[in-house]
Amino acid sequence: MISINLSINLSIYQSIYLSIYLSIYLSIYISIYLSIYLSIYLSIYLSIYLSIYLSIYLSIYLSIYLSIYLSIYLSIYLYIYLSIYLSIYLSIYLSIYLSIYLSIYLSIYLSIYLSISLSLYLSIYLSIYLSIYLSIYLSIYLSIYLSIYL
Repeated sequence: MISINLSINLSIYQSIYLSIYLSIYLSIYISIYLSIYLSIYLSIYLSIYLSIYLSIYLSIYLSIYLSIYLSIYLSIYLYIYLSIYLSIYLSIYLSIYLSIYLSIYLSIYLSIYLSISLSLYLSIYLSIYLSIYLSIYLSIYLSIYLSIYL
């Protein structure tokens, strides 16, 4: 009986000891092992995987996406923007600019040009014309008049 009792006690003692030992040992071992293993594995795996995957994916994706997107977007945007902007801008700008510029420029230019040119033209023309006309007319008229009356 003692031997059975002792055997039961030893078995209980061993089971408690083993359960405590195994729980402590396994918890410490697993935690340390997993932390080291996972940190090393994840750092290596993630660095390699992410560097390769991201470099390939991003280079392909970005090159295709950006080339297509930018070509389509820029062509449409620039076409619409430039056509609308230039048509509106040029129509407004040219109408305002040309109306103001031409009205001011032409009025000033024409008034100055016409006044100067007409005054010069008339003064030169009249002086030459009148001098020639009057000299011829007066010489003829005076010669006729004097020949008649004298």
